[in-house]
Parts: sequence; structure tokens; C-alpha cells
Amino acid sequence: MGETYTVTGMVIAAQPVGEYDKRIVILTREKGKISAFAKGARRPGNAQMAGSRPFSFGEFDLFEGKSSYTVEAMRIKNYFEELSNDLEGTMYGYYFMEFAGYYAKENIDGTEMIKLLYQSFRALLKESLPNELIRRIFELKLMTINGEYPNVFSCMICNEEKNFRYFDFEKNGFICDECAGNNHVGAVMITEATAYTLQYIITATIEKLYTFTLKEEVLRELGQIIDKEIKRFVDRKMNSLEILQGFIT
Repeated sequence: MGETYTVTGMVIAAQPVGEYDKRIVILTREKGKISAFAKGARRPGNAQMAGSRPFSFGEFDLFEGKSSYTVEAMRIKNYFEELSNDLEGTMYGYYFMEFAGYYAKENIDGTEMIKLLYQSFRALLKESLPNELIRRIFELKLMTINGEYPNVFSCMICNEEKNFRYFDFEKNGFICDECAGNNHVGAVMITEATAYTLQYIITATIEKLYTFTLKEEVLRELGQIIDKEIKRFVDRKMNSLEILQGFIT
């Protein structure tokens, strides 16, 4: 006999099924990424119609059948309607959801990922924070949560813990000034601010991530490093990112 669970999460994808139903993907705190059927969610006036859209965050009562979950009820706390009314913000949101969906798996603890996704959506609503900075913070922190990030706390060659002005893409981490003088082809010079920003994003709690801004030079260097990290660790192109990049360029 099936069981009913209550989970907290966000709808990160949805597609129509049949004439009136939807299949939704929810990133949850308790069970990671799960798929569930929302019966009648496309029928006008149905109680689950609004809450089965992407961006919807709240509690979901799920019945676990033999092969799938069914949504029995939902209590949506935030639809992020302001974000939905901003085309650029919407595209960033879809990219964040797709990237989170790449890493998320079923039956894992999704606490940190759902917290990061929620706080990143809130950050997109802040006019004081550039969307590009929010994107870079989100990307690096999501990879960090999943154990994929560069060594930014000691030299990759001599283990020195200071004097970082170079990032070595081949070794995937910092190298100190002295070791960089030995003609390391994969090393590029970075500013002290970029080095500190990498360290901060990797170590900061999610609640403290979106509390700073960067100069253009630092944001550019940060983006170059994170792009390389994504190429190193992520084996799939994000369709939503290609659409976003086409829009903002």
C-alpha cells in the first residue's frame, strides 16, 4: 500500500500529460529531485493549476504509488511572480533550475541545493545585485555543494597558503607567486580580489552569499574561472543558458 509524504521544495520543470494533467519535477529538501503527476492541473479552476508551474515554492503532499508519485495537495508559499514578469530574470531562473536539476538526484538530501536555489531567486529580485554576479555565485556554490570545485586555499605545487596571484587551469587551483615563476603554461594572473571572492563563495553559508558586489574586472576573471570549472565537471550543455546568452549579448 502506498504512503503519503509531505515535502518542501520548488517546481523546476513541468510538462503536459494527457488532456488535463501535468508531470512536474520538484527539487525537494527531503527526497532530492522527484517527479510527480498533478492530476487535473491544466483544467481551469483546478486547485493545483498555479502551483504546478516552475518557480512555485512550498509544501507538497505526495502519494507514492508503485511506480510514481501523485500530488494530493500543495501549499505554495512563493510563486516568484515578480521574477516571472521580468524576462531576463525569468531566463536566469530557468537556467538555475536546469543546472540544479543536473546535479540533483532522487533520494538524496536536497537541503543545501533547495536553499541555494531559493536564495538565488530572491537575489534576482534585488536591483542592487547584477544578474551576472548572481549567476556566477550560484554556479560555483552549486558545484561546491556537490564536491566539485578548485583548490583555492593552498598552492597546488608547494602547499603555500598565501601569495596567490595565479590560477592554474591544468592543476585546477591556485599557485603562489614563486611557483608561478617557473613558467607554468596553464597559469593566469588574477587579482587579489578574485582570489578572495573564490574563497568566500566556496566557504560562506548560503545566507551570506548575496551580500557583496564586484568590480567589472573581478567579475570577468571570476566568470572565466567558473566557465572552465563547468567545462571540467559538467558533461552537458544547458539549453536555458544558450537561450539566456543569446538574449543578453
